Amino acid sequence: MSPRLPAGPQRSARHRVERNEFWLILRRLCSHPLYDGVIGRSWAMLFASGGFQVKLYDIEQQQIRNALENIRKEMKLLEQAGALKGSLSAEEQLSLISGCPNIQEAVEGAMHIQECVPEDLELKKKIFAQLDSIVDDRVILSSSTSCLMPSKLFAGLVHVKQCIVAHPVNPPYYIPLVELVPHPETAPATVDRTHALMKKIGQCPMRVQKEVAGFVLNRLQYAIISEAWRLVEEGIVSPSDLDLVMSEGLGMRYAFIGPLETMHLNAEGMLSYCDRYSEGMKHVLKTFGPIPEFSRATAEKVNQDPIQELTLHVIVPSPSLFWSVPISQPCLAWSRRDTPWTGCTGVGEALLCVVQWLF
Repeated sequence: MSPRLPAGPQRSARHRVERNEFWLILRRLCSHPLYDGVIGRSWAMLFASGGFQVKLYDIEQQQIRNALENIRKEMKLLEQAGALKGSLSAEEQLSLISGCPNIQEAVEGAMHIQECVPEDLELKKKIFAQLDSIVDDRVILSSSTSCLMPSKLFAGLVHVKQCIVAHPVNPPYYIPLVELVPHPETAPATVDRTHALMKKIGQCPMRVQKEVAGFVLNRLQYAIISEAWRLVEEGIVSPSDLDLVMSEGLGMRYAFIGPLETMHLNAEGMLSYCDRYSEGMKHVLKTFGPIPEFSRATAEKVNQDPIQELTLHVIVPSPSLFWSVPISQPCLAWSRRDTPWTGCTGVGEALLCVVQWLF
């Protein structure tokens, strides 16, 4: 699927603001800004772009103030660049987002609650147990977890039929995929409602039919990382050349079509592909080694490779096209006082900071 350009501020059409529907981004004080920063802010911006009211909750009020300030800056800059999502102006979207110091007040009237805390099972269970005791039978309880199993996350909850995982891809404002993973007891209506919501705010939801460790995205990602690590560890390829295989090869293909579509198109359909290539694939797959240990020695080998000096191209949306902006990769790893992405902990935060810097 080709990239979709978000609507800019020049559009005159306006969404109907659904005043009776409240979207809560539940956050907790945490030390990892990738989770309580980019993910929570992105969800808030996405819901507001669809015309929904959003309430932010956190046990630390300064966190809410910081989030609201950052959201304002990001929306204004996106609007200036013509890259703001939705048909409402930045000011109209910002008017829909507010902070709430009391969790019971925050959930009152809510139809969807999106949790965005670190990947800590006990912390998340504690939060959902608290929510379970104060919500009604209509609200959807959704987690942003990237790998925790719904059967463990929502175990013992009274409102388990209303529980679901909606796992976004970081940063959610720019990458539309959302994995919907139900608990074994999740009601089909909960999945349907969440799917419809994600479509309405411009995301691309996909249904995971039953829970599995790592869901789908991370299972595919970890399979690639595992073999990439083995190839480097065994001296078959350098880290920089390994990344070229993805950035200049498979990645360019998979940005538009998936692996099953590729198989179909590489022959006269799937049956023809399997007839031609299945034996060769099985021969290669049998040579794959065990799960790598991700040893310190190999990590240092990768760390010392010239890849650290390569340019990382982050795709930034503009009014008329998607274009890449070069960023020195070490800026993502170490704080740089002379760069706008000082203190960024990953590509997601760096991307948002680059947008701010450019516009």
